[in-house]
Amino acid sequence: MSDAAHLAPGGEDRAAFSGWVETAGVLRDAMDQPAEVSPKGVSVISPQVDNQLTQVRLGIANSLHAALALKDPARAAHTLRVALSSSAWAFARGLSSNQRDALEVAALLHDVGVIGVPDRILQKPGPLDVDESRIVEQIRTMTVAVLRRACAVPEVLQIVAHVGAWYDGSRPGFSASGQQIPLAARMITVVEAYDAMTSDHVSRPAMSREMALAELFGCSGTQFDAELVRQFVELDCCDRPALRREVAGRWLRTLDPDRANRHWLLTPTTAPASPEEPHLFHVQLLDHMYDGVVFVDANLLVTQWNRGAERLTGIPGTAMRGRRWMADLIGMRNERGKPIGEENCPVFSAVQSGVQSLRRLTITGRNGRTVAVDSHTIPVTSDDGQVLGAVLLLHDASPQTSLEHRCQTLDEKAKRDPLTQVANRAEFDRHHAAFVARYRERRVTFSLIICDLDHFKQVNDTYGHQAGDETIKSLASLLKRAAHPEDVVARYGGEEFVMLCSGCDNATATARAEQVCRTLARTPQPKLGGRSVTASFGVTEVQPGDTPESMLRRADRALLAAKAKGRNMVIQLGAGSNFQPAAPAAPPDKQRPAPAVEAWLVTAVPVRIAVEKLRGFIADHQAKVLSIEGNRVRLLLNEQVGLLRRRSDRPMKFLTEIEFEEETISRNSDSRLEAAPVSRTWIHVTVRPKRHRDRRRAHAAERTREVLLSLRSYLIATEAQPTAESSVSHKTFPALAQWLADP
Repeated sequence: MSDAAHLAPGGEDRAAFSGWVETAGVLRDAMDQPAEVSPKGVSVISPQVDNQLTQVRLGIANSLHAALALKDPARAAHTLRVALSSSAWAFARGLSSNQRDALEVAALLHDVGVIGVPDRILQKPGPLDVDESRIVEQIRTMTVAVLRRACAVPEVLQIVAHVGAWYDGSRPGFSASGQQIPLAARMITVVEAYDAMTSDHVSRPAMSREMALAELFGCSGTQFDAELVRQFVELDCCDRPALRREVAGRWLRTLDPDRANRHWLLTPTTAPASPEEPHLFHVQLLDHMYDGVVFVDANLLVTQWNRGAERLTGIPGTAMRGRRWMADLIGMRNERGKPIGEENCPVFSAVQSGVQSLRRLTITGRNGRTVAVDSHTIPVTSDDGQVLGAVLLLHDASPQTSLEHRCQTLDEKAKRDPLTQVANRAEFDRHHAAFVARYRERRVTFSLIICDLDHFKQVNDTYGHQAGDETIKSLASLLKRAAHPEDVVARYGGEEFVMLCSGCDNATATARAEQVCRTLARTPQPKLGGRSVTASFGVTEVQPGDTPESMLRRADRALLAAKAKGRNMVIQLGAGSNFQPAAPAAPPDKQRPAPAVEAWLVTAVPVRIAVEKLRGFIADHQAKVLSIEGNRVRLLLNEQVGLLRRRSDRPMKFLTEIEFEEETISRNSDSRLEAAPVSRTWIHVTVRPKRHRDRRRAHAAERTREVLLSLRSYLIATEAQPTAESSVSHKTFPALAQWLADP
């Protein structure tokens, strides 16, 4: 839904919902310190607000969540996000106050059993072995054992005991299946899977939101309740940080100690104070250093991981803070190329012996790139000589600087916007084409953020153009602060800005855009009498088959969606580059015409959503719909061949035929559960150059294949051939033309 108010039911809950508006000031005041990361790990809103939320929701049981945060900060943040999102969904469904209470408490504490898992397993960077996996599988059992000693509400225990149960009953260790699983447990299972897939981890990057939703559909009927997945996607509750903040406001305003404590049998205790925030100057200095900087404490827990370390390793700080340091995390090797173990790790040596070291090493991060670094490890000691931790400095010693770094050293005057001192539009276009070319050659991913000041004309009309210029400079300054050294920030025109985020996926770019969005909304503008302004943001990640034009249009479409949904928000579109393309076709024979490319694609999403994705493809490629006959759509695309444009280059025209079919399958493997049909969509695609002369161009066959890859990415599909067992339904979809025509 595009507006949170549309979710409100009637009666008592409607009054509560209207009260959320009044809590905006309460929550805004609580969030005045825009800290995204505490010294111990990730926060959801800010460390202070997170602590307040768990206290008002859990009451005397807040110590359980605090213990989880000390053990695994990222897991604690995950449970709070799941609780807020599940609560928003429960409110949309019209669940009673008591039902929502039980759901929220269960969501916050469903992973408390992690406290009983050894650190060596939680901090392991690679896959778990059989014994370790068996211990992790006991988290649910340990959680129930902990809560049973204190929880006075059987419904909470029932929910927690069934979180993670598969809908078809096939997951070992669970006795219930289907509707026997409590509704709240089925809801939490969907939300936590979605949150886990869209969150960064040391071992893997976050999925794009579209890929995560496709995965939910793909597991419908087996792992998840298919009807709940459909509802989750349609309500769009968990893609909206604003909804989570609204739920947070309701907790802060309406929950009282008696209501929170009625779940527990313990006596009141004092919640631990939130840790002191790092000094702002230190944070700014560290984040703007090109070199990697890592802080570890005396227990070898990572407390700081700056942007330079993110750039060198491809691992975001949110995934590293709070984890125990191990050289394996970044593939650290010594001068002879051998892996570094604990016994000769410079960080271990600095903490244990208090001796600093300077060595030439190599590291290999999550992005698979091996980098030569000069590492300088410095022990941190107190006045009495006690070792408090260590600082690891990583200087890029590669013989050549990266493309992104060279981009920052180009001629400044001719390529910068004179008002904001960021890159101008022409410079952005050149870098964007180079980033796309590098992605095609080496699969180095990047994301694009586009933003626009909200109601900017009113600023100029009310306060004058000088005030408008100062407001534009304020937004440019925030974007430059959010940019890493290898990124490109540009003024695209007027009050519109773009930022290329190198090595950055959809999820990471979205988090950065949301931080800029929140900070701008809280920043007083002196020329506006101390009032603040807001901006809307669109985010997308490069994906197979993209051109600079299609990627920019997709980001712009996300920006328009943010404006349509109420402004002052971030919308993410695109499957992202973690959607792997098919194997490349054989090199074309330049003497023969390029043949048509034909393929069967299959996607787990329903036909209605697949057609919605096709609308995005049509808009971003500026395709013309030639005809719609039954299940078949014919398109005409004008595509630029190659990235280096000359006056003699003319766009090629491609005819694309797309036919939709639907297959209904039964996935339930447990005889206790009646088979529930699950649909998936088959798409038959044919792409060919329109003109015979175009078919003989050297790049025609390559670009024809790229059009197909781009269509696959938009439809979140894979290439597959229907088998004899496939029950593909050739029924027509009367609404196909209407779906494509809907605004």
